[in-house]
Amino acid sequence: MKLLLPLFLLLLSVPATAQIEWLSWEEAVARSQKEPRKMMVDVYTDWCGWCKRMDKTAFVDPEVVAYVNEHFYPVKLDAEQRDPITFDGHEFTYDATLSRRGVHTLAVALLDGRMSYPSIVYLDDEQKRITISPGFKEPAALLRELTYVGGDHFKRQTYQDYVDSLSK
Repeated sequence: MKLLLPLFLLLLSVPATAQIEWLSWEEAVARSQKEPRKMMVDVYTDWCGWCKRMDKTAFVDPEVVAYVNEHFYPVKLDAEQRDPITFDGHEFTYDATLSRRGVHTLAVALLDGRMSYPSIVYLDDEQKRITISPGFKEPAALLRELTYVGGDHFKRQTYQDYVDSLSK
């Protein structure tokens, strides 16, 4: 028992790893209506290896976590989920006929039918698409992308010009 108490106290003193505060689509839209903020939608599938790798690398990086939680309403959207989502007067549903495995029509709409996983879709505070970013990203690359969108740099310059300006 004497050994357990110090071990328990040590565990309590170690700070918990910061995590992205993922929201459902509905929660993010509701929050954005009360306090406008951009949305970052991670479109993934359960079988996607690169999606799982991003979850274990980029999405747990302390700088990425802090930036996302401060500047975005983050949403994880399973592109093959079965639950309907009502948004902007339209019901989006799972459609088994759209691909071999079936796909959710909100994912199709967000990705313009280019179903690639993982993909991040950035939306403005009125849920209008800013850009689609397909593919796996290391933490540093994702952070550059997040600051480009979160800092409204996309309104003034291309992404490549933004990246080039960071190295000057």
